[in-house]
Amino acid sequence: MVNYSNLSPEYKCFTAILDKSCEPKTFNEAYNDPNWVSAMNEEMEALHRNYTWDLVDLPAGRSVVGCKWIYKIKYKSTGKIERFKARLVAKAYSIKQGVDFDETFSPVVKLVTLRCIISIAVQNDWELFQLDVNNAFLYGNLNEDVYMCLPDGIFLKMKNM
Repeated sequence: MVNYSNLSPEYKCFTAILDKSCEPKTFNEAYNDPNWVSAMNEEMEALHRNYTWDLVDLPAGRSVVGCKWIYKIKYKSTGKIERFKARLVAKAYSIKQGVDFDETFSPVVKLVTLRCIISIAVQNDWELFQLDVNNAFLYGNLNEDVYMCLPDGIFLKMKNM
């Protein structure tokens, strides 16, 4: 059993809000909510701004990678909703080594590295700033062609205009 008695009133409110907010699991659950439509449109605009892909016909003999939307609600420390975030992700289980890619990776910071940087900053009395880079993965380059199907709702913005 979970006990909330030791939480401050502010954090009790935060935990109560978490129970009331619901993240959709599928596109069909999200597309009627303007908050999620806006989040998906922002993601599509970022992909377009970064020239992530070209729309082409699938060449004969090539396979297509599926994709899906992932939805997350980002909260402020007070428990209020900061923003709705939608990310388009490839269904990586559908790609085949030697056919669709040679190597894939996602650069991430290790916690021990982050702790070292914070320690150095504290020792030198430096200011620290947090930076959130949207679509950070888009800054890598691929040497091979990968074909992905269009995501659900790609023309959602046009439909709502």
